[in-house]
Amino acid sequence: MAQKLVLQKNARITVFGGTGFVGRHIVRRLAKAGYQIRVATRRPNEALHLKTGGKPGQIEIVQANIRDDASVEAALEGADAAINAVGILFETGKQKFATVQAQGGVRVAKAAAAKKIKNFVHISAIGADAQSASLYAQSKAAAENGVMEALPSAHILRPSIVVGPEDDFFNRFAGLALVAPALPLIGGGTTRYQPVSVFDVAAAVEACVCGTQANAPAGTYELGGPDIFTFKQLMELLLAEIGRNRLLVPMPFLAARLIASVAQFMPKPLLTPDQLILLKSDNLVTEGAMGFDRLGLKTTPIAALLPDYLWRFRPSGKKPNKA
Repeated sequence: MAQKLVLQKNARITVFGGTGFVGRHIVRRLAKAGYQIRVATRRPNEALHLKTGGKPGQIEIVQANIRDDASVEAALEGADAAINAVGILFETGKQKFATVQAQGGVRVAKAAAAKKIKNFVHISAIGADAQSASLYAQSKAAAENGVMEALPSAHILRPSIVVGPEDDFFNRFAGLALVAPALPLIGGGTTRYQPVSVFDVAAAVEACVCGTQANAPAGTYELGGPDIFTFKQLMELLLAEIGRNRLLVPMPFLAARLIASVAQFMPKPLLTPDQLILLKSDNLVTEGAMGFDRLGLKTTPIAALLPDYLWRFRPSGKKPNKA
């Protein structure tokens, strides 16, 4: 099996999906570590702000579409390593699960293999399953299989819900709590999650793509935080942090399905039928799976993160004083 290399600090790393929530934190961490970063994105003009995360000339922005062979190959030209952090939560227009997550991920891996790039990280998700009724989960599984077939030296990282500044989980429900008297608990809120810090995920990416952990073999890693919560407990944690009292109302899956059937047509839907399928299953690290410990990394309790970015949703709109 092709072995990864230990990257030098002046190595160039191409990051697909560097403008997304997880991708932005990956770019910032790798830039801080001293690597040369090339961010491959469909809309370069919307990614120029990323340049401020590094020294002058350290972060390069290039145009690339993960659905197009030529632009993917061009983005990988001269790269020493590559990361695919492209992902979508719902389908719109040409952005389909199959074309973006499944075919796109494999396209990047095949192009990297053709250019003899051995250090490759692909961001997947816990719950990736070819047998799932969810198209999202199916596409994640298809990408994993195709990536490892094309590039056996790759690392596949499967995080649980990723949280931190700019996340689309706590920020979304905190915003909803500002205007709604109640928050819904779909299926009663009993589904369990193992939310993980975006900073910890970025650290795992660095350890894998840069080859700094010699005892971390290629393969699939599942990334979860140190604590497990039900969805209801996550909402209780959120409300306590932002200092607001809201009703937590159980919503049967049948009622949620009716709402999702309509909400899916919104520009940025709060819930889709495909997402509803995922909400029926726990999102936890599999017992015995390789994870942070194999990478020599410790995890951060999410309760330690929330005060740093949810303070703006508090009635005072101010950051709480630290003891």
